[in-house]
Amino acid sequence: MPKVLRIINRLNLGGPTYNASYLSKYLQGGYETLLLSGMIDDSEASSAFIAEEMGLQPRYIPNMHRSINPLKDRKALKSIKSVIREYKPDIVHTHAAKAGALGRLAAIQCKVPVIVHTFHGHVFHSYFNPIKTRVFLGIERYLGKRTTRIIAISNLQKQELSETFKVAPPEKFSVIPLGFDLKRFQEDVDVKRKAFREKYNLDDHEIAIGIIGRLVPVKNHRLFLEVVQSLADEMQKPFRAFIIGDGEERQHIEQMAVDMQIPFAKERFEAEKKLLTFTSWIKDIDYAYAGLDIVALTSLNEGTPVSLIEAQAAEKPIISTAVGGIEDVVKIGETALLSPSNDVKGMRDNLKKLLNNEGMRNQMGQNAFAYTNEKFHYMRLVKDIQHLYDTLLENPWSKV
Repeated sequence: MPKVLRIINRLNLGGPTYNASYLSKYLQGGYETLLLSGMIDDSEASSAFIAEEMGLQPRYIPNMHRSINPLKDRKALKSIKSVIREYKPDIVHTHAAKAGALGRLAAIQCKVPVIVHTFHGHVFHSYFNPIKTRVFLGIERYLGKRTTRIIAISNLQKQELSETFKVAPPEKFSVIPLGFDLKRFQEDVDVKRKAFREKYNLDDHEIAIGIIGRLVPVKNHRLFLEVVQSLADEMQKPFRAFIIGDGEERQHIEQMAVDMQIPFAKERFEAEKKLLTFTSWIKDIDYAYAGLDIVALTSLNEGTPVSLIEAQAAEKPIISTAVGGIEDVVKIGETALLSPSNDVKGMRDNLKKLLNNEGMRNQMGQNAFAYTNEKFHYMRLVKDIQHLYDTLLENPWSKV
């Protein structure tokens, strides 16, 4: 029976956690899988429950954290090598940057037959300064030469990684989009909507717009605040804005709201009727999508944004910046309105269109579910990965 060692940065809320869990649980064809995870950051909510609810029992590497720490990273590398020697996998499959670096290096040194890495996003622009970016790019190019197959989650990401950043030649890539269990976004929608809107004291006629995800610089929440501020006194139809999530930028974003004179409530005053509400993390995120009317994303860079996939599964129209792999996730003009990065006027105009046109919001929402369910269901992901594994075990250098 072929063995797969699946290594993930950490079990935080997002696409990598869901996809590593789905693949560990549902991979068929006689594969045995061990899920190995790094540690969650203090600024993030743990999503270990996602794996645990699927009956998985991940093993943890205590010294593998998101941040760079040479001493801890060396210890983490040693621990991963120890697991490889004990488990003897036929395939090591890593997910995201830190796990990809340490996991692949350990697999190379232990001479694992097949090494696969999935780029869930990349950090080659809008994350770090130029010097640090060049260092990371050099590491990825070194690892790329020694990786059997690299998975990009969109055609655009493959093009960026192979042609723009030259991580590896195009023939070393396979494009396999992410996959999710989307049925919960269609279940008991009216009950969930009522619960969310009662909790946050939203009247029936108030339109709720939300941005969902980690509060980190690359998500560019300033753009969201600027758009909300610019429309606050202009719109005849009342709207409320929600920042759902948490992270290292929380205090900075709150201060930006103060500087822009945007009144806001925090989670402990959740029923206050303010223009903006910080909810922190919401575990049952399907309740949030049910309660919202429009979902926004303002990022400077993205791989495959989970929030936009979930928004479409919940039949919500989207406004977003046109960066990274976003155009591979939505149908432009049909499920989402896009504008250039940092374009306040463009995003403002798109939001204004949706706020003023209920028919447009409803039509875009109706378009969204069928498109997303077909493209991003988790069983399609499992089938694609299993086919890749089968092929690579037969011939590691075949083109798939």
